[in-house]
Amino acid sequence: MGVSLKDVAQRAGVSVKTVSNVVNNYVHVSPRTRARVQRAIDELGYRPNLVARHLRNGRTGIIALAVPELGNPYFSELAGAVIDAAARHDYTVLLDHTAGLREKEILVCQGFRAQIIDGLILSPIRMATEDLLCRSDTSPLVLLGEREYDAPFDHIAIDNVAAARAAVQHLLDTGRRRVAFLGARHESAREPAHLRLRGWREAHTAAGLRPPEPLVMATDGYDRQDGAVAMAALLDRGERPDAVFAFNDLVALGAMRVLARRGLRVPQDIAIAGFDDIEEARYAAVALTTIAPDKRAIAQIAVDCVVERIAARTAPVPRRILPGFELVVRESTVERRG
Repeated sequence: MGVSLKDVAQRAGVSVKTVSNVVNNYVHVSPRTRARVQRAIDELGYRPNLVARHLRNGRTGIIALAVPELGNPYFSELAGAVIDAAARHDYTVLLDHTAGLREKEILVCQGFRAQIIDGLILSPIRMATEDLLCRSDTSPLVLLGEREYDAPFDHIAIDNVAAARAAVQHLLDTGRRRVAFLGARHESAREPAHLRLRGWREAHTAAGLRPPEPLVMATDGYDRQDGAVAMAALLDRGERPDAVFAFNDLVALGAMRVLARRGLRVPQDIAIAGFDDIEEARYAAVALTTIAPDKRAIAQIAVDCVVERIAARTAPVPRRILPGFELVVRESTVERRG
């Protein structure tokens, strides 16, 4: 048999209601009584029945997190941070994988799991603003990711333009003048690739340089293979850069592999910087300089927003929140000494 509130009350010499007040962190309990109840809880190993608590409030105690690709280290690391943040609110996280497909993103957004979740955190990459405006499900929705939307939902995303500008400015500050961009796309100007490309251009302009447009390479995706293909194509057509800014760390790592095969040294011959600060970037043979989004802050803000909206009697005004980022300089752009 599990330990009940009654057991804790008997051990502490208080009423069941007092134990309930302590467990639910109500303020009208004296510090002395709270300490006695907490000691009884610890001694007996009591664990609150979170399911029952949520059901009493008409909720399931579950929020969903839908991401494009769990195999991408950035999203797996972010998912872990969301799970940790949700636990602090006594929420369980249901993970959904959309594979970056618009139809799956719409399905998730429209509430096909509405009966088992209290709210949704969604990181879309294919949905359009029109898809969000047509949403009929009324459960709270919080958006993640750098694609821009004109829709009435909380949206948490770092400033892609500023982050890309910081990375490219660093490359230019090391004396590089032919900085390639790997990971351009031919789609909506609201996508992260276009925003990061804008930052690439702005950094050149701010340095008094004409952006070297022939060094902009489009990719089909954002994995290691895509970076390898783009880097090889750039070298094969005789457009050798002296630095590379990649859309993300995976593209950068793929590019670095090609450079090694071609006998080009990083950073002596070609410096390279990525974006995301995945764990693999830190432990590559040549540790990768990268933009590090504050994943813990992104996760905490997203969970706080969705929990706030679940609890709210009236809908708060939608917010656009910009967590911080950091340029992490490593061996791929600055040669080791000694």
